[in-house]
Amino acid sequence: MNGVAERQSTIDIEVGPKGSLELLSQREVDALSQGVQNLDLHNLFRRCALAVLNTGNETDDAAKIFDAYSDFSIQVVKRTRGLQLTIQNAPRSALVEGRMVEGIRQHLFAVLRDIVYIGTEISDPTRYDLASGSDITDAVFQMLKHARVLEPGLRPNLVVCWGGHAIGREEYDYTKEVGYHLGLRHLDVCTGCGPGAMKGPMKGAAVGHAKQRISNGRFIGLSEPGIIAAEPPNPMVNHLVVLPDIEKRLEAFVRLGHGIVVFPGGAGTVEEILYLIGIILDTSNEGIQLPIVFTGPSSSAQYFAELDNFLRLLFGDEIAKKYQVIIGHAQEVGRYMSRAIRRVQKSRRKSGDAYYFNWLLNVPSDHQLPFKVDHASVAALKLTRNQKSSELAVQARRAFSAIVTGNVKDNGIHMIERDGPFQLRADEDLIRALDELLSSFATQGRMKLLGDYSPCYQVVAA
Repeated sequence: MNGVAERQSTIDIEVGPKGSLELLSQREVDALSQGVQNLDLHNLFRRCALAVLNTGNETDDAAKIFDAYSDFSIQVVKRTRGLQLTIQNAPRSALVEGRMVEGIRQHLFAVLRDIVYIGTEISDPTRYDLASGSDITDAVFQMLKHARVLEPGLRPNLVVCWGGHAIGREEYDYTKEVGYHLGLRHLDVCTGCGPGAMKGPMKGAAVGHAKQRISNGRFIGLSEPGIIAAEPPNPMVNHLVVLPDIEKRLEAFVRLGHGIVVFPGGAGTVEEILYLIGIILDTSNEGIQLPIVFTGPSSSAQYFAELDNFLRLLFGDEIAKKYQVIIGHAQEVGRYMSRAIRRVQKSRRKSGDAYYFNWLLNVPSDHQLPFKVDHASVAALKLTRNQKSSELAVQARRAFSAIVTGNVKDNGIHMIERDGPFQLRADEDLIRALDELLSSFATQGRMKLLGDYSPCYQVVAA
């Protein structure tokens, strides 16, 4: 597919639940159908549902998707035995031989489950104070529990894989090879659920699982409403969870995962790395075992050298001790992560922490509170080194979050079209480093899947 600038032919269809929400009491059906009638909640569900139905159509311009299918509609209809979704003017690619693709149907009902739960339970101020760090963590736990992705009976085996949705073929094949070696070692995979480096490790791990005759492997995809249109769930995902915002999505990654593998990516990948660094720099996390590997094929060596230099400039040379760089050796990544996760298991057993959710990890409150991206909030960021490293990590993470918003989120794209690029304020040496890093991403085609990239930011003196 060449994107959705030209609208596909559409279909109307009714579908029943699969994968989520099959067994519901009449009270639960009432709660779901009434919850999604809230206008804001319904609009959010409609947008996420369209993104799922558009799976497989290659574009990361969310605004184009929503503009092309402005007449798309989806309604929750009560039935005696449960509920159905009545869908009109959806992309025809969601069907095969007149029936909805099974994975898409499961993802569709996972979206309904999570959006209604977010809108009716998580957003209820009598249940959660979402300005409180402990309540935010508990809300993340409850969302993962509600989605049934927490497995208390399993030993630690979940590897979070981060990386870009816009990567070349050689890098994509390498992510599959790494996934294969993880799968051979009975390790499951969690990603941001989109294409590229989020899809490849799952495909590779599925082959590794097949060789080991593992039939219940977990391929967990974590998304959020603002990004799901640009990164719709790939078909390998068998557990989809939609979190309310990027901060809760990132917290879910680090609470669920027992190890983290980072492949080449763009601004979104750097945002994830900076979030992680802000956590590991917190002194209360010194004893926490969370292995981190940066890896890619030999052709990606320069990418990781530039990233390493950028991180050292921000946080000093000591930061390099917090991660392992493995270039061009997928099997070694599998070996390293397998051994490291065994250490995680021993550490969790000793500390008494749960295997399925890292309660003891301290996530600084500035990392937990949602950052509302607009021109004023971005201009107020201070990318200067005369502050604590942990504070700089928060500021830098938010800067890259703004770039992601301007690149692929429909509200951000329209914001840039209306008011021009965001302005990032930084020290002189950070201006040069930011410009070089982001320019190299654009030159390497890491900022967008299709078309020429027009920067949504300018870097100016603080």
